Amino acid sequence: MINLGMLSKDRSNLDEIAKNLSEEDIGGLVTLLESKEDDLRYPAFLLLQRRSEIQGDVYPYWDEFVDKLKDSNSYQRSIGCMLLAENVRWDREKRLEKILESYLSHCQDEKFITSRQTIQSIRRWLPLHPELFPVITETLNKINIESLKDTQRKLILTDIFEVLLDIQAIQPSKPVSDYLFQGLSGGLVDRKMIKRIEQALQGRET
Repeated sequence: MINLGMLSKDRSNLDEIAKNLSEEDIGGLVTLLESKEDDLRYPAFLLLQRRSEIQGDVYPYWDEFVDKLKDSNSYQRSIGCMLLAENVRWDREKRLEKILESYLSHCQDEKFITSRQTIQSIRRWLPLHPELFPVITETLNKINIESLKDTQRKLILTDIFEVLLDIQAIQPSKPVSDYLFQGLSGGLVDRKMIKRIEQALQGRET
């Protein structure tokens, strides 16, 4: 039996535990995602996330993760987005396209942390679906940065630019270039990000 309480304090053997999960373990961990105890819920999430990187046996719970996108609890919405993102690599049935609108809607979730985690999660599957670059770009372009607190704008812009830089490196487009160009004069991102944007727009490696 997995000692999640111990794992919440010491994650040094997380990879080894994730590698050796049984089918029964995985089912139990998915159930624990609903736990109100963070010491159980968070390690369960981490193990499922890590397992999804190396094996496809978390993918059968895809629909459960989709259901979380509609949960009133923002933590559950974040879990849904992040575990779906990790399992796109196993999505031979092309189920992502069916839930893409719902998934991407959380790029502007009412909770800032869920918005960030959703945008960040896109990078986990982005290279697998270049055909979805236009809808991703459009979604990110529509995020109302001005509606956010001053302390939040730089963070969300950095997340957006990370995704767009990935897209630009794979399949450059004018909408992406235009948005990145605006970032050079916005004054909200740091010098390091500005340099990466300049390099991307000049066609060099970022």
